[in-house]
Amino acid sequence: MNISFNKPPYTGNEEQYVLKSMRSDKISGNGEYTQKVEKWFEKELLCKKALLSTSCTHALEMAAILLDIKDGDEVIMPSYTFVSSANAFVLRGAKIVFVDIRPDTMNIDETKIEAAITHKTKVIVPVHYAGIACEMDTIMNIADRHKLFVVEDAAQGMMSTYKGKALGTIGHMGAYSFHETKNYTSAGEGGLLIINDDTFTEKAEIIREKGTNRALFFQGKVDKYSWVNIGSSYLLSDVSAAYLWGQLENTDTINSNRLASWNLYHNGLKELEEKGFFELPKVPAKTVHNGHIFYLKVKDLGTRTEILDYLKVQGINAIFHYVPLHSSEAGRKFARFNGDDIYTTKESNRLLRLPMYYALLKSEIDFVVKAIHDFYTYKEVSK
Repeated sequence: MNISFNKPPYTGNEEQYVLKSMRSDKISGNGEYTQKVEKWFEKELLCKKALLSTSCTHALEMAAILLDIKDGDEVIMPSYTFVSSANAFVLRGAKIVFVDIRPDTMNIDETKIEAAITHKTKVIVPVHYAGIACEMDTIMNIADRHKLFVVEDAAQGMMSTYKGKALGTIGHMGAYSFHETKNYTSAGEGGLLIINDDTFTEKAEIIREKGTNRALFFQGKVDKYSWVNIGSSYLLSDVSAAYLWGQLENTDTINSNRLASWNLYHNGLKELEEKGFFELPKVPAKTVHNGHIFYLKVKDLGTRTEILDYLKVQGINAIFHYVPLHSSEAGRKFARFNGDDIYTTKESNRLLRLPMYYALLKSEIDFVVKAIHDFYTYKEVSK
């Protein structure tokens, strides 16, 4: 058996919508499916504005421009995240300030944020790892008291909630990813900027349209459009939006399927967790997750290397995840770690991810679970 780590989701309706978009006179962006998708998100998320972008990276870059990030500004976030979380703000001249993570969720430790705030701090970026929410009440309270902005990196968080609120809709802005590895994709890449504060809406449309007021022109608010601010080409093509639309029609089906796979893993491996071989993901009571990632946290880096090698021999493509940004060359140049790195490096060295995607077969999950049981049985016998 050869089990891929990921397969992009496909429901069957994508092709007809892509073909319809391709045959239209509006394929480059802001066409029929772009508008359908954005309206769908605004209705489902109850946000002020949803703007499709070419990637989650670009959605975060738009947020940095909207917040007028300048040289010397500081942005607080976890080091255990993808490079785009930091790079979007570094591009505008910000200094990144990393704080430690919580070992239970791998999310930013909300109790470490306040100590990292200086007079230069402008933004907090909580990253909802594995689609499991950060402690947003505490984070928003800190932001309110210190007059800071909050940009949620909810790249992995579509269909996840915190106290009933969709991830990405709690801070001033949020960002989703539709990369091929995510639960929903727009045919490879794609993202969404979620705006929860009306004061940013018009400027966001200008930034996305290369710094022009073209969106206002098509809305009939100006009689011609021109260059009015900085911006870039951040608008997703309508063809990609059409592919995504085929999946948004099936969000509940995809979500239920992934959660069923997540639960099969959890039920099949909890016996080994109870024996102390590893830790399984933790889901706080006030959160609802989306089955984006299923991971194990094994004893140490050496054990992780052993089990990954063993699973590879069995034809199972399991992988580790982020190398903490503060340990990277660019991280040392553009950022600093505030406080002690108690958990970030230690916990990241222990984590490995199992195959997880829409339509993953029960027989494949059973095979992975058995292989992990066999690995630990062999280790026990070899002692």
